[in-house]
Amino acid sequence: MYIIDADTHISPLNEATSCRVETLIDEMDRAGVARAVVWLQPPYMRDIDSSLEYIHASAKKYPDRLLPFGWANPHLGRDKSIDTIKKCMLEYGFYGVKLNGAQDSYYIDDESFSMPLVEEIAKLGGMICFHVGVDAYSYTHPYRVAKIARRYPETNFLLAHMGGVGKPDLANECVEMAQECPNLYLVGSVISFKAVLNAVKKLGADRVCYGSDMPFETMRAVTAAYLALLKGEVSDADAELVMGGNVKRLFKL
Repeated sequence: MYIIDADTHISPLNEATSCRVETLIDEMDRAGVARAVVWLQPPYMRDIDSSLEYIHASAKKYPDRLLPFGWANPHLGRDKSIDTIKKCMLEYGFYGVKLNGAQDSYYIDDESFSMPLVEEIAKLGGMICFHVGVDAYSYTHPYRVAKIARRYPETNFLLAHMGGVGKPDLANECVEMAQECPNLYLVGSVISFKAVLNAVKKLGADRVCYGSDMPFETMRAVTAAYLALLKGEVSDADAELVMGGNVKRLFKL
């Protein structure tokens, strides 16, 4: 099975909690993961340029393993953020940009603050990933994502954590919004496996993606759990979609 992890993080820092790209590649090999969508580890309001440069360099070093994504934070300034998006999409050639209203503390559908960033990414043809979790449910609630998805029907959106990162989760709300918006794709990282299986059965295997949230979770353990979860519950073809086929299609690999 060709496995693609749809939620991983790397950092250029040498701190004990940082995940360098070599650590990620080693874990991918141990987990049997062929490729991984990669973005920076949450920077908590610091400058993100060096992290994005590191992702770009890492993707060039491992072009057959990494699927690089950018990151933009409106708190760093509107003009600066739009310049960052342009650099990610036009110079680095990233597949899209992640907007994390939980870690960076903002409403993802704020018309004057965050929506200009969404507009720029969509205009450049990139995918958008939103952190969607109960750790900041007001900032990142699924209904806010759906509002944006309806406005940009030609843009594909990844919903990292699909309403998880705490209990009670918002997985059902994510499924409901995705049923209304065909351009929403759920990434089941840091959420109960029961919620993932329910999403696959209610929404369809072609709309749910495996993700580990490496290094915050152990990739090989999450990979094994997903394979065990899907075995006997869905067809082999559907399991392949969840474990990598959907990312392969979305990223035109």
